[in-house]
Amino acid sequence: MSLLTIRQATQADASTILHFIRELAIYEKAEHEVLATEQTIIDSMFAEQSGVHGLICEQQGQAIGFAVYFYNYSTWLAKPGLYLEDLYVSPEFRGQGAGIALLKHLASIAVDKGCGRFEWSCLDWNTPSREFYESLGAEPQPEWIGYRMSGETLHNFAKQS
Repeated sequence: MSLLTIRQATQADASTILHFIRELAIYEKAEHEVLATEQTIIDSMFAEQSGVHGLICEQQGQAIGFAVYFYNYSTWLAKPGLYLEDLYVSPEFRGQGAGIALLKHLASIAVDKGCGRFEWSCLDWNTPSREFYESLGAEPQPEWIGYRMSGETLHNFAKQS
């Protein structure tokens, strides 16, 4: 196994991040839903007040995966939490420790920042990823159901008086 390095993403990584977002969307059979562009990634992830952070995993200087995360808050713990939005490793590089390295790096960030939780979601049909996460000791949270408002529904709801 070649040496893996993980570094904080910079604005110069916007095209790389977009590449990984598209690969992930293809894997999740949702490529048509990707609206991100290099510019929107720059404007959202790398703006001065952005709360979004990215990591790039490299093998011998080649980007092979990424993670995007942000902080949330647990009222019950009265502590911040680290939420992993996306983690992706290109298929040809899987099984070489990149996913574990990214997760360990994120766990270290969570511990260093005093987070009470490190959380993420996984599609119910993504058995390989779910088995991978559970093999590391992560536990599914089946008692919670995620909800989402987006697009026209979100805009219409916000306009209601």
